[in-house]
Amino acid sequence: MSRNRVIYQSEGLYVSKDASVTGAADHEQLSRVQSANYSFTINRQDVNQFGDLARIDSLVLDAPTVSLDFSYYLTDGFNERSLGFFVQTSGTGFINRGAETTAFASGNLASGHLVSSSGANFYIVTSPDGVDLNAKGAGDALNGQDTTIGIGNCYLSDYSVDLSVGSLPTVNVTVEGANMNSSTTAASGSLPSPAINQELGTKINSGVALPNPTENGGITGTIGQPVITALRPGDVTLDLEDIDGVSLVKLDGANGAHIQSASISLPLSRTPIDRLGSKFPFAREVDFPVNATMNISAIVAEAQSSNLADLLNSGVERASILVNDTSGTPAIRYEMLGLKVDSQSFSSSIGSNKTVDITFSTQIGGPNDTDNGVFMSGINGSHKVFS
Repeated sequence: MSRNRVIYQSEGLYVSKDASVTGAADHEQLSRVQSANYSFTINRQDVNQFGDLARIDSLVLDAPTVSLDFSYYLTDGFNERSLGFFVQTSGTGFINRGAETTAFASGNLASGHLVSSSGANFYIVTSPDGVDLNAKGAGDALNGQDTTIGIGNCYLSDYSVDLSVGSLPTVNVTVEGANMNSSTTAASGSLPSPAINQELGTKINSGVALPNPTENGGITGTIGQPVITALRPGDVTLDLEDIDGVSLVKLDGANGAHIQSASISLPLSRTPIDRLGSKFPFAREVDFPVNATMNISAIVAEAQSSNLADLLNSGVERASILVNDTSGTPAIRYEMLGLKVDSQSFSSSIGSNKTVDITFSTQIGGPNDTDNGVFMSGINGSHKVFS
């Protein structure tokens, strides 16, 4: 039967461990996905000559620009682990720790994306018209009725999380890829890999198997509690004690400002490295230094004694965001170390509450730097990603 349209019920987003893997165990379905947008642009150079008004050819000189951006609701850290981020799990005790900075076992959130790799593959799977993709269980796996868009050799270029009053905490991710293909899944469930050999600039001709789609994927949450569907803004707690000393208004404690929104942005811009003889970049390396930012917007409550002249050389030790699940158990914790205040902006007008917007920044160190950057811990631990 012909399809009239595609809507969200029929689609699922998968990610691979790296670009070369083919087995189902090396792929994960991302959960709670809210949007996915992808595109490619082909850059051509027109060839003109004297004697002809129109071009005589149009040649491709640069690799195509392939991009994917998607968003999902924040849960227990499973999606982040699947995307290659370093996320401490509940077994380390990190998620419940205090202000000490000694429990970061082996790196910051971006550690896995700071080293050279072949990237990862993403797959957007579409089931037949009117069929919920996640309703396909062990008895109805991916088969010849499903279609797939594959994006090969993807590298993360931006990760951000937004938490605000009246909205579910949401993560936005942007990746850059090298290739894209579309296919119909074989009757056996196999589909062609979208990856390329970055050294040779040629396609990798291998079949890929994806795991059966499920509703919750690897989200586990607290043992003995219902699986986390999403986290709520009412369960978000910001620890801004160290920031209080470098603010003109009180931010933390009983008389602190009333936080309306907080966001963390981790940009990882990359430069493609080309060479003669290859149609594609053989590597996409991160541009350093990497500056991560935190933005906070709050309703002003109390002012405090402070002086900008005294703040110029002062530093901010840390700031953290803790989000509990519905049972009150910590589910996700973000921590930023080595913060510096970039700006404070106040706004006051008739009919509106006085507000303050504060921007902080920190630089990401190397993969093993535990003193600077963004760190994350999550309660997801019983599910072994890429088992």
